[in-house]
Amino acid sequence: MDFKKSTALYERSKKSLAGGVSSQARIGEKPVPLFFESGKGSKLYDVDGNEYIDYQMANGPAFFGHSPDFLLEAVNREMQRFQLFAGQHEMEIRVSELVQQAVPCAELVRYNSSGTEAVQSALRMARAYTGRNKFIKFEGHYHGWMDSVFYSTFHPPLDRIGPYESPSAVPVSAGQSRGTAEEVITLPWNDLALLTMAVEKHQGELAAIIMEPIACNVNSALPRAGFLEGVRQLCSDRGIVLIFDEVITGFRIGLGGAQGYLGVTPDIGVFAKAMAGGFPVSMVAAKKEIMTSLEDSTTVLAGTYNSNVMVMAAAEASIHKLMENDGAVYRHVYSVGNRLMDGLRGLALTHEEDVLVQGLGPAFHMIFTAEKELPDYRSGAQKSDGERYARFRVGMLENGVRLMDDGRWFLSTAHTEDDIDRTLEIADRTFRSL
Repeated sequence: MDFKKSTALYERSKKSLAGGVSSQARIGEKPVPLFFESGKGSKLYDVDGNEYIDYQMANGPAFFGHSPDFLLEAVNREMQRFQLFAGQHEMEIRVSELVQQAVPCAELVRYNSSGTEAVQSALRMARAYTGRNKFIKFEGHYHGWMDSVFYSTFHPPLDRIGPYESPSAVPVSAGQSRGTAEEVITLPWNDLALLTMAVEKHQGELAAIIMEPIACNVNSALPRAGFLEGVRQLCSDRGIVLIFDEVITGFRIGLGGAQGYLGVTPDIGVFAKAMAGGFPVSMVAAKKEIMTSLEDSTTVLAGTYNSNVMVMAAAEASIHKLMENDGAVYRHVYSVGNRLMDGLRGLALTHEEDVLVQGLGPAFHMIFTAEKELPDYRSGAQKSDGERYARFRVGMLENGVRLMDDGRWFLSTAHTEDDIDRTLEIADRTFRSL
């Protein structure tokens, strides 16, 4: 494939846009940060005329594929009437009522524009409810880029994260407020005994425990048997607010998110990405008693763009689509996703490659490792070959399949059996080239 136009645009962009991109996650893409002209369904088209079967799916939001007609038509129809007016409209009530039907923890909800904002809202409500300040997060779990939560994520270096039993909170970015480190306690995920010890040590100080209930940023690891149930009981016994960050898993893993899939209900759930099929909306869904302080304005959550007409129209159309025919879209996504996972496992075996494909059909990881399970960040960082995956990813890209650089694969309702056939053919050739 030829990337000359993308290369030229990237060089031009760097003269006016810091780093040439608008998100730090896009810097360093190999062979060059790509510039796109259009997308439809499971396909993307770049400025050089290259076509890709896309498994990045906008980092997860494009659950219905690119530019789905039903979604664009719903948004266009509503925005012809009005857009933004610092007031209420009936559609936000309708969306909220749909969410109450779907999400176990959603007794009441509030909206924001991004997952990062919604996480901050959830932590503020937890602190207001408990009167405490500290919280526990887990290594590798991503909860947005704000100072308070931006610790020990995005591949924290092993030589800085400290011993397994008492990890260090490692800031990710220069310029983070140093005071926020005093509020966060980091731990390895999936270790209930260690978590229990930490809760006992910080008795009376903890407002919340926040986690990805399925660690989509950490090898798509699922919780070990009994872990979530144990955390739920621990929080209930100690008056700690349990927060599930479902920015990725919400509406992607199932209509009820990971909490519905796994059968464990948090006190607060945070949603974004797939909720509106790519439109920028996020949501905090919580038990009524935790939301009470919003009703008397004791706790303040605000935002000019919250629940604007365009994103609410997208959310309403998306949730209705997910509910159609008793969840037919989920059956399709799991079918093609599971077939793709099995196909990659089979090809790795054929080519004698040590590869772990871990996760669920709608969202999974592919990792070059001899391990049969990677349950947390440390095990993945110590026992995986990231350079080999990087070579595999570039090989796939050069043959028309776009993947994320961290091993994640996102499926959409637009992916077809033909897409899976083609992807596995290209993966076969790519394995051979390694």
